[in-house]
Amino acid sequence: MKIVADTNIPFLKGVFEPYGSVLYKDGRAITHEDLIDADALVIRTRTRCNAEMLDGTAVKVISTATIGTDHIDLPYCKERGISVHNAEGCNAGGVMDYVFSALYGVASRHSIRLDGVTLGIVGVGNVGKRVEQMARSLGFNVLLCDPPRAAAEGPEGFVDLDYLLANSRIVTMHTYLDDTTRGMADDEFFRKMQDGAIFINASRGEVVNEAALMHSMPKLGPVIIDTWCNEPDINRNLLGLVDIATPHIAGYSYQGKQKGTALAVQAVAREFGITDLYDYFPETELDEMKPLLLDVKGRNQGEIASVFQYNYPIFTDDFLFRMDPSSFEKMRSEYRYRREFYIE
Repeated sequence: MKIVADTNIPFLKGVFEPYGSVLYKDGRAITHEDLIDADALVIRTRTRCNAEMLDGTAVKVISTATIGTDHIDLPYCKERGISVHNAEGCNAGGVMDYVFSALYGVASRHSIRLDGVTLGIVGVGNVGKRVEQMARSLGFNVLLCDPPRAAAEGPEGFVDLDYLLANSRIVTMHTYLDDTTRGMADDEFFRKMQDGAIFINASRGEVVNEAALMHSMPKLGPVIIDTWCNEPDINRNLLGLVDIATPHIAGYSYQGKQKGTALAVQAVAREFGITDLYDYFPETELDEMKPLLLDVKGRNQGEIASVFQYNYPIFTDDFLFRMDPSSFEKMRSEYRYRREFYIE
């Protein structure tokens, strides 16, 4: 068996070697020629899997250590009988940590009171649910907009997008990217938001029309952006306007990367009958990287902000990114993963 794998996937080296040959390459550098005799491809979002890449290859399985699959031509793979697996939900805890570290960070900087305000979540999948749970435990009012879930489960508990935008002091995006969500945060979207409302995008860059966002900046409150259009060649003008800017690392927690790699490995193992790896999960090598219980009971907003910043000092990532935006990919590949935190 031959596997081609993105060399930047953590915890992966040495896992498949007892069962076959493994070619490690940077995800952007993987070529059609690399895949001619490859049985499986283990990737992140930086490898575009389409007909140009896959035609005439032996690839039977694509396993991505990410939640998203928009870098994979799913209809083509289905037609060719190529199994595709993603690591659904692996980054949920990390993104949740990011959202609240960023939120309490900008609130402290701008003297914004968060007590009892309404937080609107657009897209309530694995990540959105974790954000919802944390928000409710911290005393926020929560509005949820997720049309596919509302259609499948019934409308109770969900609101439409217009209502959410008109009634939320914070709007955070956690939707998937497809033709129905691409560019959904447009001029009309921002026009419907409350004056001074906080906007967060840690989903996919392309769900936001960046020109519309920049045009709406005078109306909005703090803006927090982790995902960008045209990564890694991001909009430098937008970078200069937002309050927190990071290079698509919201989900980069130690636990999230463990889960992503584990799910990617397990999928390949089950496709090829490698029973020893059916339940593979990377070991947590250091005690200081185990998840951290945060005690926020009875604390005021300033104390809660300090607790979040202690575990994840998000302004350090913001500063380093602004110092050299061209290092977008380097910062991601060399990122020092942070541990996740949780509240009982």
